[in-house]
Amino acid sequence: MSALPSHEAPQAADPHRITREQGPQTVRELRAALAAVSPADLVAFNEALDAARLDDVAQVVTEYRHVWALRTRPEVSAAIAAALAGTEPVVPAAEVFARHGLGESAA
Repeated sequence: MSALPSHEAPQAADPHRITREQGPQTVRELRAALAAVSPADLVAFNEALDAARLDDVAQVVTEYRHVWALRTRPEVSAAIAAALAGTEPVVPAAEVFARHGLGESAA
């Protein structure tokens, strides 16, 4: 018998990302979730979806899944409140992009 594990240890979930399995899984579910947390976001989603070219629909859905996550995750609300209260330093977007190896064009 080997002392090596038979499988890799699962990686910890990134609290700053939403996985495919998290949150609404269909357009209907996303509309209901947005309606529950922010009717204005639902209106904006519907307008963006209606105006999207067919090859851009997935991008619109992804964007509004992220909006939903931002509205419903307590750690995001806490970080925003801390930044607004001045108890947490605000990091410029360029610095965040640089940390993740992204150029200014990603901003």
